[in-house]
Amino acid sequence: MSDTNGRKQEHEHHSAPDSCGHEHKVNRDEAADTQGCSHGHEQGHNHGAEHRHGHSHGHGHSHGHHGHSHHGHGHSHGNAGNRKGLAIALLITGGIMVLEFFGGLLTNSLALLSDSGHMLSDTAAIALSLLAFWFAAKPATASKTYGYHRFEILAALFNALTLFVIAGMIAIEAYHRFGEPPEVAGLPMMLIASVGLLANLISAWALIRKGDVEHNLNVRSAYLHILGDALGSVGAILAGLLVAVFDWNWADPLVSVLVALLILRGAWSILKSVIHILMEGAPDGIDPDAVKQVLLGISGVRDVHDLHIWTITSGIPALSGHLRVEDDGDCQHILREALAKLESEFELKHATLQLEKSDTLHEPLVV
Repeated sequence: MSDTNGRKQEHEHHSAPDSCGHEHKVNRDEAADTQGCSHGHEQGHNHGAEHRHGHSHGHGHSHGHHGHSHHGHGHSHGNAGNRKGLAIALLITGGIMVLEFFGGLLTNSLALLSDSGHMLSDTAAIALSLLAFWFAAKPATASKTYGYHRFEILAALFNALTLFVIAGMIAIEAYHRFGEPPEVAGLPMMLIASVGLLANLISAWALIRKGDVEHNLNVRSAYLHILGDALGSVGAILAGLLVAVFDWNWADPLVSVLVALLILRGAWSILKSVIHILMEGAPDGIDPDAVKQVLLGISGVRDVHDLHIWTITSGIPALSGHLRVEDDGDCQHILREALAKLESEFELKHATLQLEKSDTLHEPLVV
C-alpha cells in the first residue's frame, strides 16, 4: 500500500490481500512489497475526523486508505480565516442594515429600504455561513462517514435562494412605484447610501483578505450577498443624485430594478454550482477523460472503468475507480504510481482505487 504523507508506521498493521484475494497480516513497512491488488487509502483528515472503511466483493479484494491531507487551499487551516472574515462582515453588515432601514423610512427611499432588506438577508446568510463552518468542523461518525462538510453546501443553497426572493420583492415594489413615484429626499438618501457602501466595501475586503471567496462556495455565497449590498448602495447613491439634480423620482425604482437583476445574476451562479455538487458532478478544473487517460498511461493498466469524481464540499474532491491490470502486473507498484499521478497532476488526494485481474472481472456499473 502507499502512504503519501509518510505517517508513523512502526506499530501499525493492516490486512493486505495476496494475489487479489487471499488476505494475510502484514506490517505497513512490508505492505509496499505485497503483490496483492489492494486498493484505497487510509485517510487522516486534518479537520479532525479519521475513519476507515472496508468491504469485500464476490471477486475477492480488500481496501484501506492511504494517509493524506485534503487539498483545497488549506481547508482546515483556511477555515479559521474564513470564520474571522465572516465574523467581521457580520458585525458591519448588521449595523449598516439598521442604519439604512431607518434612513429609508426617513427619506421615503425604496432604494435604501430594499438595500436594508437585502442586508437583513445578508446578516442571516453570513450567520448561517458561520454556523456551517462550525458544523463542518465536527468529526465524522459511523453514520456520517464524510462528517458534516455538506452543511456548507446547504448553507450556500439557502443563501442563493434567499437572493432570488429578495430580488423578486424589490422588483414587485418597484413596479408599484413606477405608476406613482413618491417624493424622495435625494441628499440624505445619498449620504446614508454612501455610509452603507463604505461598510460593504470593508466587509468585502475582510472576506477577501481573510477568507477564500474564490474556491469556498459557502464563503463565496456570503461574499455575493455583500457585493449585492454594495451594488444596492451604489444604486441608491445614483438614484439620490438624479432625484436631487433633476427631480427624477422615478430613478429610485428604476435603479432598484437594475440592482435586483444584478443580484439575480450572482444568485444563479451560486445555485448552479450548488446543484452541480449535489448532483455529484465532476469538480471544476478536473476533466474525467483526462484523468482516465493518465491512469491508462500507467504501465500494466489495461482498462479503467467505474470512474467517479465528485466534490464532498468546497476544496475536497474525491475519486473512486476500477483499474484492470495485467495478470502478471505488480499491483502495489501500479497503485502507488496511480495515487501519485492523481495527486501531482489533479490534486486528487482522496482516491479509492480497485485493482482487478482477469479472474476478478465484472460488468461496469451502469449509471
